[in-house]
Amino acid sequence: MGVPMYVFLPGFYGETLGLAAVGAALLLARLWDVVTDPLIGSLGDRLQTRWGRRRPLIAAGLPILLVSAWALFRPPEAVGLGYLLGWGLAAYLGWTLMSLPYTAWGAELSEDYDQRASLTASREGFMLAGTLLAIAWPTLVGAGRADAETLSGLAWLLVLLLPPVVALALWRVPEYRLTAHSVGWREGWQLLRHNRPFLRLLAAYVMNGLANGLPASLFTLFVIHVLRAEAWTGPLLLVYFVVGIAALPGWLWLSRRIGKHRAWALSMLWTSLIFAAVPFLGPGDTTAFLIICLLSGVGVAVDMALPAAIQADLVDIDTAAGGGRRTGLYFGIWNMATKLALALAVGIAFPLLEWFGFDATRVEDRDGTFALALFYGAVPIGFKLAATALMWRFPHDRRAQVATRARMHDTEQAYASTDSRARSQRISPPSTGN
Repeated sequence: MGVPMYVFLPGFYGETLGLAAVGAALLLARLWDVVTDPLIGSLGDRLQTRWGRRRPLIAAGLPILLVSAWALFRPPEAVGLGYLLGWGLAAYLGWTLMSLPYTAWGAELSEDYDQRASLTASREGFMLAGTLLAIAWPTLVGAGRADAETLSGLAWLLVLLLPPVVALALWRVPEYRLTAHSVGWREGWQLLRHNRPFLRLLAAYVMNGLANGLPASLFTLFVIHVLRAEAWTGPLLLVYFVVGIAALPGWLWLSRRIGKHRAWALSMLWTSLIFAAVPFLGPGDTTAFLIICLLSGVGVAVDMALPAAIQADLVDIDTAAGGGRRTGLYFGIWNMATKLALALAVGIAFPLLEWFGFDATRVEDRDGTFALALFYGAVPIGFKLAATALMWRFPHDRRAQVATRARMHDTEQAYASTDSRARSQRISPPSTGN
């Protein structure tokens, strides 16, 4: 859903409604997530049904997403901004109802330090495979561009494939009954504030998100204006993501030996080292940039897999302190941080590029293209180094996680005993005296 919503739809609707208006409508729809992410995450934590906490929300989100995606990808001939905004809000709501409980569910499938990394790596690897399919979709079914035929085919793909695979997951993947108790908003906020490792991880994740968001938002401009090789855009992205998927098992092997935080820090240092050569590229250096994409792509998947696995460990700290398994809320905040980093990257890059004199309508502009190369290749290194500094000596490693799990189980047993005594007192007959 990411590539169609952020790449295909603006150009498709912009042809008739105007790029600025379409961009504003989709941005407003995206800001809707800032409200829904923590609310839906917290709702999932508080649900207590025979079907579990996560399954009901995913099942509710599926029809909302399918109907709204069908409306967006197969619109009638005459549509306005209201149509785009309304169905965009519905699509983001449906996607949040599915994706947030999905990530929280994955974090709750295991309490093991290393197995959590394997689970998140598997999930992110398949997510990258879906991204590759979306990138290649216009070439596979159409004329190489996101036209009406392309989007219609994508709508059919979602309608035919998403329901059976979601049904398979809801049927076959276990959702363990967890000992959970609700906490008030004030108490929960205090627990969140005192979870220092989580706040540290969140800061590092936002820094790294800025470092990744800048090249992502400037990639096409860099290929066109610096390398002057627009035809290479697709192959370069393909190499980048394929290498990222292929490298995941190696990073998992490394994380089992030196810890998840240290492996992630090494991946950020590796990417920084490779990207240091980017500002020195110019017109015709396509082969050199292909090598850079190949080498830097090694770290793209681990940037998503290992931080999410560490995040799952830090939810246990909250549970041990009495938070009551608030996995959904924590991942709701995590999603907000992801979107904040991407929004900040765009908000920082484009105004500053314009201030430095870059003009996307002019190809022959040495000063502007040099500024573009710096923002694409050099500035992200500073953010990655800041994130690395926060994570290199991260306090919550494998040994700390074992101790946290023991405290968490002690806390949950204490709450369970208290609840059992309270229930027995409620059902005991009143004493009649002598």
